[in-house]
Amino acid sequence: MSAGQPTSAAGEERSALLAAAQRGDEGAFERLIGPYRGELHAHCYRMLGSFHDAEDAMQEVMLRAWRGLARFEGRSSLRSWLYRIATNSSLRLIERRPKRVLPIDHGPAADPHDGPGTPLVETTWVEPYPDERLEVADAAASPEARYEERESVELAFTAALQHLPPLQRAALLMTDVLGFAPGEVAEILETSPAAVYSALQRARKAADERLPAENQQQTLRSLGDDRIGEVVGRFVAAWEGTDVDAIRTILTEDAVLAMPPWPQWFRGPAAIGDFLARWPLSGRSRWKLTPVRASGQVALASYALDEAKGVPEAEGLVVLTLSADGRISEINAFRDPSLFPGFGLPRAMDGEGSPGL
Repeated sequence: MSAGQPTSAAGEERSALLAAAQRGDEGAFERLIGPYRGELHAHCYRMLGSFHDAEDAMQEVMLRAWRGLARFEGRSSLRSWLYRIATNSSLRLIERRPKRVLPIDHGPAADPHDGPGTPLVETTWVEPYPDERLEVADAAASPEARYEERESVELAFTAALQHLPPLQRAALLMTDVLGFAPGEVAEILETSPAAVYSALQRARKAADERLPAENQQQTLRSLGDDRIGEVVGRFVAAWEGTDVDAIRTILTEDAVLAMPPWPQWFRGPAAIGDFLARWPLSGRSRWKLTPVRASGQVALASYALDEAKGVPEAEGLVVLTLSADGRISEINAFRDPSLFPGFGLPRAMDGEGSPGL
């Protein structure tokens, strides 16, 4: 049975909703499609590498599904039909928009003495994804899938996907993340099984070359909650206290700091420390960090105090990558307050430093 196939009782209810939706009942359509929204949104994100682009794709998915439902004849499952729409909508966006990358893939490491530079508005970057969006998608995970749900939105995996040609990207996601059989994928992508098998083999090889030996889900499980809490606590205390030396002590020797949409990035505790001491942790700004769930990784929402308003305002989302020995190997600080609403975060804290506005 394919992932997402209904039981007989659920199937009868689904059939009734389908018939009503095909007659133009918008309420029935919402109830019919609603259970798939979470997993479709996550799929669009993986295809596109961007929460914002996934939102755009989902608007097109819902519109095309509504307009095309009357022609749905049930030769495939509703889930497969929706994934065809979602994949094609994502492929159209890929054709129209630049490839999304992380700064480390954009150019060489920068000199910390040169400062933060200028954000590149014409270049688009991989964005983090809210873990809470995966809670619905988890229920649809297939035992045939090779990647866990949270592993499949980690920054390293998402960035690796963006380097794959569109067909390879779609084939890898639909088989190894969603658990569709290659034959089903061929039908969804309207191509031959041979083309899917070829694309899948190439995609797996290319992705394996870019991915770390151990993903963050494995690392976080091996470290355990207590060790993770200790490292995060030290990082938060050091950042809020502008203690650059303390941050250096919890970085790996080849640690990376990146700050999209700024293209500059820095490698190693010395370079990272020099940059932090000269700019964000120079003492000119006061910071407040609060935990958030993002990209299946340890993450923090960063607020900077606006002296004029007297309250901390949204500055960016900091996603940390931890090493097996409990140090920090990557700091990706997404300096884009427009991401905050998608994570259920306010644009400003209250006077007590709480984000619960």
